[in-house]
Amino acid sequence: MDGIVYKNTHNFSKKELEELFLSVEWSSGHFSDKLVIAMNFNTVFSAWDGDELVGLVSAMDDGIMNAYVHYLLVKPEYQLKGIGKELINRIKLHYKDYMRIVVVAYDAETKFYEYCGFEKSDDSSPMFITKLWT
Repeated sequence: MDGIVYKNTHNFSKKELEELFLSVEWSSGHFSDKLVIAMNFNTVFSAWDGDELVGLVSAMDDGIMNAYVHYLLVKPEYQLKGIGKELINRIKLHYKDYMRIVVVAYDAETKFYEYCGFEKSDDSSPMFITKLWT
C-alpha cells in the first residue's frame, strides 16, 4: 500500500496501542498501560500511515530454534491491502534460520495464515489460561 512505512521499534504510546487493539475488538486494548510494557518482545515490526499506527506484529523467541508470533493486528480500514502479509513476511525473514515459527490463530484467520505459509496442525491444539475475553 502506498504511503505505509514499516518500522522496527518497541516504542508506542498507550493511545496508539489502545486505538489499534480496540479497532480490531481485542480486549487487551482496555489495558494499554500493560501493552506499552508488553512491547518489549524480542521482535516488533509496525506499519504506519504518517503518524498513525495501523498495524503491528510481535514475536518472542528462544534465541535459536523457535519463534512465537504473539500479536498481528491491522486496523480494519487497512486490511486486505497487503499490510498483514508484509508484517508476517518481515517476521519470516527475521527468523529465517529458526527451525519453527508458531502462531496461534483464531479460526476465522486460519486461511490468512495458511496464505502466508503456515500449516494447521492435525495433532495439537492451543490451550490458554486467560483473563481476556477476545
